[in-house]
Amino acid sequence: MTHVVTENCINCKHTDCVEVCPVDCFHEGPNFLVIDPVECIDCTLCVDECPVGAIYPEGDVPAGQEPFIEINAELAPLWPVITRKIPAMPDAGKWDGVPNKLALLIRDAVVPDPEPGSEK
Repeated sequence: MTHVVTENCINCKHTDCVEVCPVDCFHEGPNFLVIDPVECIDCTLCVDECPVGAIYPEGDVPAGQEPFIEINAELAPLWPVITRKIPAMPDAGKWDGVPNKLALLIRDAVVPDPEPGSEK
């Protein structure tokens, strides 16, 4: 089984989860992270690290969030792997808990440069 990043990550993109992943299965898009279902070893370490509660085991994805199972699988091969923590998006606090953000998901593979002075 794999873990799935769901809607609450959109426009937040905290990367605390990335640092604890032992297999580097996170991929970074412009305003969202996804988990590669092929690489995920179901270790559960990322779940508790997500400050916005956006990561679930595939079998426990909340009702209404099921499309994110396919979205993670679709976008992971298209986006670059991320292995280090970077700053969250500037308005992350404003977006935490906002419903119906799927239309805001940017699927382009272009990832914005990190803030000056931050590591990637």
